[in-house]
Amino acid sequence: MKIIESIAVRDFYESFKGPLKLRLVSKPETLARSKVREKSINRPALTLTGHFKYFANKRIQLFGAGEMSFLRELSDHRQKTTLTSMLERKIPCIVISRNFAPTKVMLQVMEKFGVPLFRTPLTSKEFSTAATVLLEERFAPRTSLHGTLMDVRGIGVLIRGESGSGKSETAIALLHRGHSLVADDVVRVKLLSDHTTPVGTSPDLNRGYMECRGIGIVNVVELFGVQAVRIEKRIEVVVTFIEWEPGMEVERTGLDEKHFEILGAGVPHMEIPIRPGRDMARLVEVAVMVQALKLIGHDPAKEFSDKLLAEMNKE
Repeated sequence: MKIIESIAVRDFYESFKGPLKLRLVSKPETLARSKVREKSINRPALTLTGHFKYFANKRIQLFGAGEMSFLRELSDHRQKTTLTSMLERKIPCIVISRNFAPTKVMLQVMEKFGVPLFRTPLTSKEFSTAATVLLEERFAPRTSLHGTLMDVRGIGVLIRGESGSGKSETAIALLHRGHSLVADDVVRVKLLSDHTTPVGTSPDLNRGYMECRGIGIVNVVELFGVQAVRIEKRIEVVVTFIEWEPGMEVERTGLDEKHFEILGAGVPHMEIPIRPGRDMARLVEVAVMVQALKLIGHDPAKEFSDKLLAEMNKE
């Protein structure tokens, strides 16, 4: 698992200057000196009055209409003192919304400390919303899993199993039935803080391609159409193919629900034994439909168990 503890301000600017409409006001050299260490945006209104007790110095500092209006009402000496106290706490950068012009004192202090200064035409609310979403995605913990991730009837299903267990063949059959491929072989997974379900995607290099034993590399878009490929999907159920052996214990009722842990999140997990003649694609479809029923409050195994117990009580 990869945990992102900070991102360079240069990376933030180069990655998001388009959607956030950022323009660098300070010198380019300042970009290499700072790092963003929290994914939230801070409005330093209280800080400008001199209250630093709960100052969120690890966040991007956003100066909106209120902050800039208050700053301009201060004397040059007070501006310098307040901004110096902020920058001494090693803030990553300052963004001014609505394309407001920085004061002369702000430019001087920012240059002295070598901290990046940006302007954007977005309102403070627009910038905060967009930047928070982008930073949430960038700071999300990540990992990679071996398997095939499919979108089956709107449910993201990760198909796992040993090499040669038939994952790709099952995926091909599911594609033929109108379902979609997200990733084959290597699935990159992230967990956003506002989600309890991990999200999977494919590496850019092999997106839309599959390896099928005996056939080779398959171009999914050319064979099944562009609708057969999805960029990303929440992983809502994990299906693992296991080699069947005589006498092995397998789940018969579905009452004992198992979970597969991905980035600390427990995802419903079903193990399906592999035997000659079994339609694995159809079994994966059924597993997904059972999970879909559970998501809307219907558990077939529990319902049957309750009926059975009620019948036994009658007798």
